Amino acid sequence: MNVPATRKDLMIVNMGPQHPSMHGVLRLIVNLDGEDVIDCEPILGYLHRGMEKIAENRTIIQYLPYVTRWDYLATMFTEAITVNGPEQLGNIQVPKRASYIRVIMLELSRIASHLLWLGPFMADIGAQTPFFYIFRERELIYDLFEAATGMRMMHNYFRIGGVAADLPYGWIDKCFDFCNYFLTRVIEYQKLITRNPIFLERVEAVGVVGREEVINWGLSGPMLRASGIQWDLRKVDNYECYEEFDWEVQWQKEGDSLARYLVRIGEMMESIKIIQQALEGIPGGPYENLEIRSFDREKEPEWNDFEYRFIGKKSSSTFELPKQELYVRVEAPKGELGIFLLGDQNGFPWRWKIRPPGFINLQILPQLVKRMKLADIMTILGIQDINYFSGLESFKEVYGILWILVPILILVLGITISVLAIVWLEREISAGIQQRIGPEYASPFGILQALADGTKLLFKENLIPSRGDIRLFSIGPSISVISILISYSVIPFGYNFVLSDFNIGVFLWIAISSIAPIGLLMSGYGSNNKYSFLGGLRAAAQSISYEIPLTLCVLSISLRLSNSLSTVDIVDAQSKYGFWGWNLWRQPIGFIVFLISSLAECERLPFDLPEAEEELVAGYQTEYSGIRFGLFYVASYLNLLISSLFVTVLYLGGSNIFIPYIFVSEFFEINKTYGVFGTTIDLFITLAKTYFFLIRFYHNKMVFA
Repeated sequence: MNVPATRKDLMIVNMGPQHPSMHGVLRLIVNLDGEDVIDCEPILGYLHRGMEKIAENRTIIQYLPYVTRWDYLATMFTEAITVNGPEQLGNIQVPKRASYIRVIMLELSRIASHLLWLGPFMADIGAQTPFFYIFRERELIYDLFEAATGMRMMHNYFRIGGVAADLPYGWIDKCFDFCNYFLTRVIEYQKLITRNPIFLERVEAVGVVGREEVINWGLSGPMLRASGIQWDLRKVDNYECYEEFDWEVQWQKEGDSLARYLVRIGEMMESIKIIQQALEGIPGGPYENLEIRSFDREKEPEWNDFEYRFIGKKSSSTFELPKQELYVRVEAPKGELGIFLLGDQNGFPWRWKIRPPGFINLQILPQLVKRMKLADIMTILGIQDINYFSGLESFKEVYGILWILVPILILVLGITISVLAIVWLEREISAGIQQRIGPEYASPFGILQALADGTKLLFKENLIPSRGDIRLFSIGPSISVISILISYSVIPFGYNFVLSDFNIGVFLWIAISSIAPIGLLMSGYGSNNKYSFLGGLRAAAQSISYEIPLTLCVLSISLRLSNSLSTVDIVDAQSKYGFWGWNLWRQPIGFIVFLISSLAECERLPFDLPEAEEELVAGYQTEYSGIRFGLFYVASYLNLLISSLFVTVLYLGGSNIFIPYIFVSEFFEINKTYGVFGTTIDLFITLAKTYFFLIRFYHNKMVFA
């Protein structure tokens, strides 16, 4: 009995990205040794929105509705930082009443943000009850926001020099009632959570960060204060009117996940103290700087003329930002939220650079989770309270997108050249066996004959049956080609040279290849021709008949010999013993069955029944002309090539060399991971095996014919 060898290599686990309404579009690639975390790589940029570049093409008032999307849980802070910069550049005074209103709104927003951190965090570590409690209190805060701003979220309430509207009648009393009620709820949270032994087991001494580390990493907010540093920008910078209130900076010295939890719980209590003092001492007076309305306007404005009112091409009245640079910051719930602002005597900022606290705090995550258990990742990640909506601009993101397109372009170009080579190969072998000249006029040796034929089909008229189904008739050929093209994404042409290393790669190929007969059936039915319809039915029936044995062959390799459905793992499993480690010798009968099933899938002799009697009609292709007619042949050759590649991957060792225990990279003494030459050698070996199989296949086909 053959006992499969135990694999000792690291396991790679993909965590996320989740839906934006949950943890956000963060992806973690985690390397595990059992349950121990060896490495963790955060992948960001799934919600890149270009917020910085948008800011440089808008006035401040025009840009305010955008900033609430930076952090939808703490929108008041993003609005505050947006107006504070121009206010300092323009030396604009904010009325005392407006400053008090801002502080009240900021602290309510801080509580709402901490609440929506606490509920999901507790759910992540197994406690569901607090999740429902926090939404009860959060909705009360949103009721207050809605009464004052008109919006529960995305408030657009702050303005340069003040706020958009004064507090409505009775709002202060309702806010007092909420503060008194919420203090009792926080005590309930502490009884339910803080002394819970299961909770303490999950957070104590987990994700510890020392005092020097938080400084070196540039962490801020609760991450900073939980490591023994009493640093709060409300005390340090004294922005707005925080210096007029009596409150304490919340901090802990342990630096673990429990300390960060205690800091946030304490901050909610301190926020209530600040709000109560602000409500008691809020002065009268204006809620905005009325002088800002006429700041830097023309003496004779044109806001009422015909062009402005009916064409609307002029920007709204604004003021010019002085030619100065400024960094302004606020203490957001997640940490220091900052903006570097550079004016240029224009209504638009010349430079607008955002410092998102969540992005900075996330950088230490790989260090925190190393040597921890897999279950601790969610504890450490959740306690950081990271939001993934920050409007970051990074050349790395653009570079990543371009780098994704490069292998796709190379793959498409390689497939095109391969199809042309197969067409030329078939014609040359056919001509040699049948003692004909073959293609020789289009370029030397007729290499470009297939390209000339394709160009001719491209410019020929596409005829459509008058009584056929035009949509099915038009879509059918495209489905046949696209379904086969997708299968190329899981082919490993070399080490780390695969477009998509799915853990169900071969299963994806089987599923996708089953779609192609649907295109043939649509073509036959849409042609309104009995011969075409009969050919489409035969194609679908033949594919279904041979899909079952083909799938059994693939599963026998994946589940018994390789223990994986990944094409990369299947190739690696054949590398240990070189030539004698190929699955061809381990399952010779399976290889023969797979070969026969592949021939049927490609509709080659003697399995060309879907075309019916080729001398009379062409089955589902009968009514086609022009490029649509050519697409069927392109699909046929693409399917032939993909079948040969899968024969190479499943049975002939893929890119592995023939010598046992020696990889290609080691044989040529090159870097296996990054060597371009090594990748080229791998590609050459894969294609050499593929085309060797194709040549033998064509020779046997012609002899059989």
